[in-house]
Amino acid sequence: MGDSLKERVALVTGAVGGIGRAIAVHLAQEGAALGLHYLVEPDEVAKAFLTEFTQQGFRAKLYKADVSKFEDATQLVERVIKDFGRIDILVNNAGITMDRTLKNMTPDQWEKVIAVDLSSVFYCSKAVIGQMLERGYGRIIGISSVVGQKGNIGQTNYAAAKAAIIGFTKALALETAKKGITVNAVAPGFVKTAMTGQIPKEILDKIVETIPVGRMAEPGEVARAVLFLADEKSSYITGQVVNVNGGLYM
Repeated sequence: MGDSLKERVALVTGAVGGIGRAIAVHLAQEGAALGLHYLVEPDEVAKAFLTEFTQQGFRAKLYKADVSKFEDATQLVERVIKDFGRIDILVNNAGITMDRTLKNMTPDQWEKVIAVDLSSVFYCSKAVIGQMLERGYGRIIGISSVVGQKGNIGQTNYAAAKAAIIGFTKALALETAKKGITVNAVAPGFVKTAMTGQIPKEILDKIVETIPVGRMAEPGEVARAVLFLADEKSSYITGQVVNVNGGLYM
């Protein structure tokens, strides 16, 4: 437990899933108050996480919203600001996969992944940027992926969205560099989560063989990179992509 983020307010989208949950815990351990966003998880799972979270003495509230829709994302941000006074740190973590080869991918599968994984980043960032600019402080962190850097079979939709997050990050970083706001991305490799748990074991074993470190990441290893970028002292780091991939892409 530390206090490097004491008095700071963070909103983490997709906070009930594997990586999001680890990010929320790491930020809270450093004193931040948390807006915990979720959508796809059952309400009882989200509420159980909030209970577990607050029992550790962390300050947090739970918010259900579809961040792939502009109005919902905007209302989510407004609710968090109403409850906590402001948002200092935004972690755009919400994401889904709908894997198919391009030949078999439907327009719906393309559009849904782009909406959740990419458009939500624009919607949430747009909703927080005004009050960050007014106060002259902010940390916006996007969760990209190694897949957005090197590609992956059956993931043209996901790869496109995650690559676009990197471009979005660099452009917004330039817009806000002189205004006390940093904008960065973290690009995880393969992480032990429910999402990767859906991959058949024989395929997963082959993936692990290609990782120089020889294993998948733990969610906490990704969260530590987010925590580093969220720190007030990381003010000279902006427009960067921090790779947490065990050497899979260099």
